[in-house]
Amino acid sequence: MSEMLLLVVYCALLGCGVGFLAGLLGIGGGLVIVPVLSSILLYLEVLPAEQVVIVAIATSLASILFTSTSSALAHHKNGNVPWDLAPWIMTGVAIGALISGFMAALLPEKAVRLVFAISVALIALKMFFSGKGNDTNERQLPNKGILTVLTTITGALSAIIGIGGGALLVPLLTFFSLNIKKAIGCASACGIVIALFGSIGYISSGLAHFSFADGFAGFVYLPALFGIVCTSWFTAPLGAKATQYLPVPTIKKIFAVLLVVMAVNMFLK
Repeated sequence: MSEMLLLVVYCALLGCGVGFLAGLLGIGGGLVIVPVLSSILLYLEVLPAEQVVIVAIATSLASILFTSTSSALAHHKNGNVPWDLAPWIMTGVAIGALISGFMAALLPEKAVRLVFAISVALIALKMFFSGKGNDTNERQLPNKGILTVLTTITGALSAIIGIGGGALLVPLLTFFSLNIKKAIGCASACGIVIALFGSIGYISSGLAHFSFADGFAGFVYLPALFGIVCTSWFTAPLGAKATQYLPVPTIKKIFAVLLVVMAVNMFLK
């Protein structure tokens, strides 16, 4: 089996799990894609080690554009996307993702790994030790202007570390009393925006580094993108359906454990 075909097969297997988790947790899948795809690219010696992470992040964002679309459509059918809030949140994450995408080439690889690991570890601790999952508390959502500012920061950090935003948006929205299932649905929809604007930045900033003839669109590696998307599109609705049946505390615990695993993986590389 050729190395290219092997890469596509590995990425297709990765896409199966990523799609399901994207639908289940609204995370877009980048938390899984970035470390696993980095390992695949290193194992197959596709790129020098110092370029692997930024390519994995850019490819992750591009794949999230498709995976989050599939997931968001499924959550919309289940009534889990709060469209009264979504436009304001989407505006913020779009601005943040676009800015960070253009900054990608300026960030040192080790700094990106460190930001990724620390961010998701802190979020995991918050999710794991949060309440019993009753989704109601004293906090109210801030006004829409402040919410847009908060989600601009969220969108920027999400695009920097190559995730769809759910890992940051879901804890933020549940902190302000939003039901976790609706937070997951909203995060799935916002993942589309983060992925679109973040990808534009990564593609534009990567044109000087890689060529289309070598299988790249900027920093996005197209063979890996194809492998992930060809399966994740179909498994995302399965995860979204599972969200309807799992109790809230279980969803939070799954979310937290996934974040810890990914944080440790990236920190040790």
